[in-house]
Order: sequence, then C-alpha cells, then structure tokens
Amino acid sequence: MSIFRRLAALYKMRANKALDRAEDPREVLDYSYTQQLEMLQKVRRGVADVATSRKRVELQLNQLQQSAGKLQSQAQQLLADGHEDLAREALGRRSAVLSQVPDVEGQQASLQAEEEKLTAATKRLQAKVDAFRTRKEAIKASYTAAEAETHINEAVTGISEEMGDVGMAMQRAEDKTAQMQARAAALDELIASGALEDATRAAGCDDIGAQLDAVAAGSELDRELNRMKAQLPATAAPPALGAASTRAS
Repeated sequence: MSIFRRLAALYKMRANKALDRAEDPREVLDYSYTQQLEMLQKVRRGVADVATSRKRVELQLNQLQQSAGKLQSQAQQLLADGHEDLAREALGRRSAVLSQVPDVEGQQASLQAEEEKLTAATKRLQAKVDAFRTRKEAIKASYTAAEAETHINEAVTGISEEMGDVGMAMQRAEDKTAQMQARAAALDELIASGALEDATRAAGCDDIGAQLDAVAAGSELDRELNRMKAQLPATAAPPALGAASTRAS
C-alpha cells in the first residue's frame, strides 16, 4: 500500500470517528481540515526524504565519476613513465568503478521520478486542501447564519426550549393569579352572606358598634313611648318626651 493510500485510510478512519463524536458541523469541518493539513505535512516530509536520498545517490555518482577520472589520469601517467603493469592495474580499477555507475544512475533516475511524482501529488493535494478550506469557511458561515436565524425565529414564535420555559412560567403565574382572584371573590361572597365574620371589622370596631347599637336601641324606645302617649286622652297625656325636655330646659 502506498503512502497516499495509508494516509487516506487513516484520514477516513479519524474523520469517521470525529463525525460520530462531534455534534457541531463546524467542529467537524475544522477537525477534517486539521487532519488534511497533517496529511499534507507528511507528504511533504516524504518528498523531502526522497529528495535527500536522491541527493546522496548523486553525490555517490559524482564520487564514482571522479574516482574513474583520477584512475584514468594515473594510468596515463604510469604508462608515460614506463610502468605498463601499474598502468594496467589502474585501468582495471577504473573499469571496476565504472561498472557501478549504471546501477547508481538507475537509482538516481528512479528517485528523481519518485520525487517528481510526489511533488506533483503534493501540489494536487495542496490545491484540494485550499479548496476544502474555502468551502469549509463558506459552510461554517452559512451554518452560523442559519443557526442565528433559527434562534431568532424560535424566540419570535416561542417554540424554543428557553422560550418554552418562559411561557410555562408565565402560564403558571397566570394560573396562580386566577386562583388567588377566585379565592378572594369567594371570601368576599362568604363575608357578605354572613357565613364568615369579617375579622378586621370585628376587631377594630367592637366599641363603636356597641355604642351605635345602644343609641339605636334608645331611639327606638323613645319612638315607642311617643306612640303610646299619642294614644292616651288629651287631658291625661303627658307631654311628649322631646317637648318635656324643651320646657324643662
């Protein structure tokens, strides 16, 4: 499995877990974007590792070529000095060094191709991450706006949980008020009918009520005496209670 497939599988697994845990889609989007940035960073490190390996192979190839050139020069110098056997030995070593060049060049070409492929993939991944970031921010803005609009509409219509609690509290207050008003009206009716005694009236007005009752009783007696006097013969009738009081004064 290539590094891209492994990273993609890891990303999908983590993204699915994040989707299961998170409730706010904005958090999910931010988490997914963070994971993509981490994956992009890993790919870039992979490109850097391949580039480093390619550079080491290039150095190795340069060393082989320099060694071959040096042995070539030594063979020529030895041959000029009449040391044909040593010149032959130098050429043999040069041949052994040059035999390693094709393998090293093959490694260099392979690493170069891998580096170019990873570099191109990194650019494509960077473009996708940038596009995801742009779309992510747009979705987050739309969600935030929709959330705010929903809260406003719920508050206006009174169907939100908070407004529902306020409505229930208002209803309870109205119910208690209605119950208290009904109780007060019932007590008024009972007091008016005499079924209940008005405690404030009884406690505060006992003395005054007694005096008023006494005055009323006295007046009634005076009126009764006057009626009886009016029924007596004129010669025997004593003066009226009120007149007698006037003459006496």
